[in-house]
Amino acid sequence: MSRQDRVKEAIRREVSLILHDELKDPRLGFVTITDVELTPDLRYAKIFFSVLGKEEDYKKTQIALNSALGFIRKLLAERINLRFAPEIIFREDHSSEYSVRIEEVLNQLKEKNEPKKSRRTHKAK
Repeated sequence: MSRQDRVKEAIRREVSLILHDELKDPRLGFVTITDVELTPDLRYAKIFFSVLGKEEDYKKTQIALNSALGFIRKLLAERINLRFAPEIIFREDHSSEYSVRIEEVLNQLKEKNEPKKSRRTHKAK
């Protein structure tokens, strides 16, 4: 595991803990940090989040995260020993909803293409 991978995982874990334990913003929904993209120089981090709920919940959570950006970055700098605290950008991650929708479509196709239970036919002797 490379240093960049270790730092990405540390950022993902610490931001998750900060959101869960430190932030008390009512606009935050049930948020999960799904992924972190980090530049090779470790100065910029794009943090992807997912929210359980509707599009409105994503918007409220995005606003809450953006308003707490400085606080999150400060705590992250204290918890992770890096020369520079990375600049943070939060982005929505809809991949889980996308995968659920794909599964629903596949199940519908499976039900549609499944042969109906064959009726027993008796052959005349």
